[in-house]
Amino acid sequence: MLRGVDQMDETRTNLAQSALAAPPTHGPGVPFDALDDCDLVVDAVYEGGHDRSITSDPLTKMLRVANQGGFRKKRTSRRDGFAFAVLYTTGDNPDWPDILEPETGLFYYYGDNRKPGRAIHETSLGGNELLRQVFDSIHADPSLRAEVPPFFIFERTGERRNVQFRGLAVPGGEGIGPSSDLVAVWRTHQGRRFQNYRATFSILDEPVVPREWLSALLDATPLHPSAPSSWIEWVMSGRYATLRAPRTIQIRSKLEQLPSRKADWSILQSIHEYFINDPFEFESCAAHLWRMQSPRVSEYRMTRRSVDGGRDAVGFYTLGPAEDPISMEFALEAKCYSPQHGVGVRELSRLISRLRHRQFGVLVTTAFLSRQAYEELRNDEHPVVVISGADIVRILRAQGIRNRKDVLMWLHREFPVEGPSHPGLV
Repeated sequence: MLRGVDQMDETRTNLAQSALAAPPTHGPGVPFDALDDCDLVVDAVYEGGHDRSITSDPLTKMLRVANQGGFRKKRTSRRDGFAFAVLYTTGDNPDWPDILEPETGLFYYYGDNRKPGRAIHETSLGGNELLRQVFDSIHADPSLRAEVPPFFIFERTGERRNVQFRGLAVPGGEGIGPSSDLVAVWRTHQGRRFQNYRATFSILDEPVVPREWLSALLDATPLHPSAPSSWIEWVMSGRYATLRAPRTIQIRSKLEQLPSRKADWSILQSIHEYFINDPFEFESCAAHLWRMQSPRVSEYRMTRRSVDGGRDAVGFYTLGPAEDPISMEFALEAKCYSPQHGVGVRELSRLISRLRHRQFGVLVTTAFLSRQAYEELRNDEHPVVVISGADIVRILRAQGIRNRKDVLMWLHREFPVEGPSHPGLV
């Protein structure tokens, strides 16, 4: 696709960094009537039409792509290849959680084989086949990067058909090898197993994608004066000029720490009910959840109830190469509270006061950390990981535990407790 390049502009603006550093906001966007000739601006909202039909889809009007599906590919005017591809995400599918990490500039996207009954590449929209092709290309031969189309990431805002542009992306990432950037994962649905892809993309440091370049892509002439410099640099050298936007001090609200869907509430409440008569039993479950979330937890042991001093478990987190690792010690405290009953300053202080030198803390709760406690934790820069109710649900869903029945089966298997207070599998 590309055969040469003008001198690259090495300057990077801070516009895109500030855009991704803040949480997405869905204020007034680009009107539907103006989508035909607008640029793509990071985190800008592009409005859908007011008609309830598919003709109101903003991506179709703006980029002339299909009006449905996660993969929306666009061929060149000569039909000799793909000009670009749109990756569309709702951002709220708990079973297939597409995730953008502003701090790293990485975007994790799941393929389109989301139900059993088909081989991984045999999807109607051909999304997984496209993933296979582009990731094969970037690892097979450097010259084949020229055949990889740019990817434009859009996320649904939740308001009508409005979408938000999240950035210009390319497959892979700095330091991510071929065994990690495109991974086939197994899932089970109604007792039937199937595979899907989990792909890693890098969001390039480009605050604006000009309309002029979009037109050039359609004409199969991507080497155009308007082409983004970071994209050209990646094609020519393989270097990822990634948009990294470090967060400011983050204090999650109560709503952010708790599930937002009825099915997720059912999962969390099932855990609370299972341990409600003996919260001490939740300590082992909390340590297990922490290890599920962080596989580099090498070992841990539970503390005795009689000598519990604000630490329900202690263990080690391993860093570095397998041949010469180092271990950081952690202390974990578990709080099996009603999801509506927050963990306050007193409980948090108890854990912090007992952290030893070079030790970090882990708080696992079926509820949430109160605003005041969260503020003190972050403002004073205490090294404590907070795993709240919503985090617990995400950890379990990533392991294929997606409903009340699944979680009860898991609890009975991993933490068998006899007694009438524990829910059955019905």
